[in-house]
Amino acid sequence: MDPFNLKALLIAVLIFVPIEYLFALRPNQKILRKAFFNDLIYALFNGIPITLGLVAVVTLATSTVGTVVPSYVGSTVSSQPVWLQVIEIIVIADFGFYAAHRAFHAVPFLWRFHAVHHSIEELDWLAAHRVHPVDQVLTKSASFVPVFLLGFSSPAIALFGFIFHAHGLLLHANIRLNVGPLRWLIASPQFHHWHHAHERAAYDKNFAGQLSFIDILFGTMYLPGKAVPERYGVDSPIPPTYVEQLAYPLIPKGKTNEAPATNDA
Repeated sequence: MDPFNLKALLIAVLIFVPIEYLFALRPNQKILRKAFFNDLIYALFNGIPITLGLVAVVTLATSTVGTVVPSYVGSTVSSQPVWLQVIEIIVIADFGFYAAHRAFHAVPFLWRFHAVHHSIEELDWLAAHRVHPVDQVLTKSASFVPVFLLGFSSPAIALFGFIFHAHGLLLHANIRLNVGPLRWLIASPQFHHWHHAHERAAYDKNFAGQLSFIDILFGTMYLPGKAVPERYGVDSPIPPTYVEQLAYPLIPKGKTNEAPATNDA
């Protein structure tokens, strides 16, 4: 048992710290950057409530909606090669992720949870962990529930979970990575950094988690050449500490702080 994901965190440190040093997008950004220790708390403690919440949602979905899915669907899906299942899961899950992510930007109440993630002002692999548990549970549920309902095998789901997590760290990493034409198919750090950009042209763009072509399909792609954002963050004052950020979405605020990313960033 590793409730705090210490092994995964150590592996991430050993991989991403050297990569960010060698291929830094912003060479002057320090490892112990602003809010480093706050985001470390997220990395250590967020896993427990997110896992419990996701298990609860998946269990509820499979015990209700799942009962009307014919049994042959699951047996047919799970009998496919694992590699093919993983590809199918990535596509299905990312359409769900896109829909949920876009909703968190469009609905003011949901945006208050998601604004915690967008309050990041210096992006790196560790910053990927700064996500409000409610935000993460609902977004991950949109990705995972259809996958469980369709009966994909446990090894395929586990492999997807690993790829999803590793890719999420990469997207936030402080690295300059040229993926060439693949950037129109697969989400890259440049793609996701623009999603975090505190620049009007990039607001409400690049919602996909892994497959950037989904944003092309729905007209929400923003990827201006090789350019990268000048700055990240939001205008609304987000409290600086973990506990305050957990409480932030639930505390009534003035109307100026109620607007989603279209107005706030």
